[in-house]
Amino acid sequence: MRFALEALPVPMVYAAHRIIRAVNAEFAALFGYERDELSHQSFNILYPKLADFIMVGEMWRANFAGGRSYEDERIMQKRDGTKFWCRVRGRSMLAEDPFSEAIYCFDAMPRPVHPARSGLTPRQTQIVTLVAQGKTNKEIARETGLSQRTVETHRLRIIRALGLSNSAELVAWFMQQGGTS
Repeated sequence: MRFALEALPVPMVYAAHRIIRAVNAEFAALFGYERDELSHQSFNILYPKLADFIMVGEMWRANFAGGRSYEDERIMQKRDGTKFWCRVRGRSMLAEDPFSEAIYCFDAMPRPVHPARSGLTPRQTQIVTLVAQGKTNKEIARETGLSQRTVETHRLRIIRALGLSNSAELVAWFMQQGGTS
């Protein structure tokens, strides 16, 4: 049994090279757009900052190759500027060129987004987010394209900068911040 994208009851999007080609009504509604307004747009319009779009692209490029699926959690932005946490799952349709054709499912998360309070850089925020997802330094290094030692150094500097003692306290701090710094 095959389903058309529109028939699926969850926010779904089909993209080619990070350009939106087709969305269902649930996806458009999640971001506050009409379906036709998103067609042929770069995913960049759904991110709070260009730097976020670039960083996520680098992470996905490193982890999405070979026809694999991949998922992460990130802050996205609705048409009206409202930011929200979102879990994104994607699957590449062509193993040799993961961004050439892919399908993604977006799930809004009930995690509040608070304004920056700690002064963490976007890279530090990315690492703290991955730590809070329970990922090891090795997994974070693989996802971000950094060395494991660089991830360890970032993690230690973040813990020290925030006056914390360990990773458990870092995760607790992160959740207390509403999932963002």
